[in-house]
Amino acid sequence: MPKVTEEFLLARREEIIDACAKLYETMSFKEITLKEIGKATSFNRTSIYNYFDTKEEIFLALMQREYEIWVKELDALCNENETLSREGLAKALALSLEKRGRLLKLLSMNHFDMEENSRHENLVEFKKAYGASLNAVKRCVDKFCPNMTETEKQKFLYAFFPFIYGIYPYAVVSDKQKKAMEDAGIDFKYHSVYEIAFNCLEKLLKEGT
Repeated sequence: MPKVTEEFLLARREEIIDACAKLYETMSFKEITLKEIGKATSFNRTSIYNYFDTKEEIFLALMQREYEIWVKELDALCNENETLSREGLAKALALSLEKRGRLLKLLSMNHFDMEENSRHENLVEFKKAYGASLNAVKRCVDKFCPNMTETEKQKFLYAFFPFIYGIYPYAVVSDKQKKAMEDAGIDFKYHSVYEIAFNCLEKLLKEGT
């Protein structure tokens, strides 16, 4: 029997996450099942249980990957710029979020249920990725906003990160939702992810002056 390498196991795991990501482009979290994910891979559904116990663990792994991609972008932002004004930093962070639509969509989901239905070790790995994103943003603020105190930086982080959980529902509105708001008499004005994020970031960073 051929030896299964770590690279092979990792590739299989990534294939499952890729399948989930692809389905999530056109289906809701509720609609996506382990059966649907299995049909989108090159192996049978029961093999998924060698890597993930629940659908929630797969989504958690997908969100972890999205955080890791965002961290790389934030590190590049920090490393490739010698200086940025506070407005420039607000624009750069807003642009980085505009590229991470899938992350914002995942963040708008019910995290409590997702985390409760995931094993401890999977949750720990996810929290590491989340923590890395906090640290990456903090490094940007440390470099480009040297006059901010540590207290101001912490206030910024713990205002900004909860805020991003709510961006997606405001930036992405279905025709059904638009019609309901019109009938309810709500004067909804569309704003992009970039516009919503920049408006918040500009204000939060100015508060540190």
